[in-house]
Amino acid sequence: MKNIAVIGAGTMGNGIAHTFAQCDYNVQLIDVSEASLKRGMDTIAKNLDRMVAKEKITIAEKEKTLSNITTFTSIKEGVKYASLVIEAATENVALKTQIFKELDEVCAEDTVLATNTSSISITQIGAATKRADKVIGMHFMNPVPIMQLVEIIRGYNTSDEVTNFIVDLSQKIGKIPVEVNDYPGFVANRILMPMINESIETLYNGVAGVSEIDTVMKLGMAHPMGPLQLADFIGLDVCLSILHVMYEGFKNPKYAPCPLLVNMVRAGKLGVKSGEGFYDYSENKKAEIVSKMFV
Repeated sequence: MKNIAVIGAGTMGNGIAHTFAQCDYNVQLIDVSEASLKRGMDTIAKNLDRMVAKEKITIAEKEKTLSNITTFTSIKEGVKYASLVIEAATENVALKTQIFKELDEVCAEDTVLATNTSSISITQIGAATKRADKVIGMHFMNPVPIMQLVEIIRGYNTSDEVTNFIVDLSQKIGKIPVEVNDYPGFVANRILMPMINESIETLYNGVAGVSEIDTVMKLGMAHPMGPLQLADFIGLDVCLSILHVMYEGFKNPKYAPCPLLVNMVRAGKLGVKSGEGFYDYSENKKAEIVSKMFV
């Protein structure tokens, strides 16, 4: 089982492709956009260059990793020989469902279908296919090549065989798999997103400023990154999407997104990816300058 297809060449997709390719798997990286594929491959090359500079890998290992990745704009062509397909598209249930319907039609009967969703029901996604027993969640953490955790989420119909296979595979690529049950937000985001949302509420209500909130959490709670900086890093649109999924799933007001988060996303202030969120990233990506909206 050496052929892995990854759908989506964005931040998570290219990180997943990088990780498997570095572990000597043949990776088919798929995206509808040639430009996205180029950006994804450029990102992988830059990240490998950093590893070479830090003497974690050799130049030969970098070149071998890149040679293990082939790009495609067609799902049908890209998954032709894949034993496992990992979907890492935008966190949108309609999009993911459509992708899984297509995968179910074009993949071999024994191909396992995984999703990197951070909050959407695996059971719901699996129900869009005729192979719900072979549909599972693999929620990688960002940045994928560095972060060790993978949340393994089995849907109501996911088989023990597929679960054990994915747990074993995660260990083979140097990750630590943790099995969790299929409820909105799983574990990571069920705990993380309310904290981020409450941090935004704290700012919204004028209790403290951006840098003050982040400093309290870094120095007082030993977090390596403050919650507002982390929200910028994740993407405010992604945070909002996850909170919507959790609110719809639980109907509990504690998961309702803060109005400030909603307005920032509407205004296109998405964090690092857009150049501005709670911090201004126009000069550097280190979250040193608070956005003028909050000064």
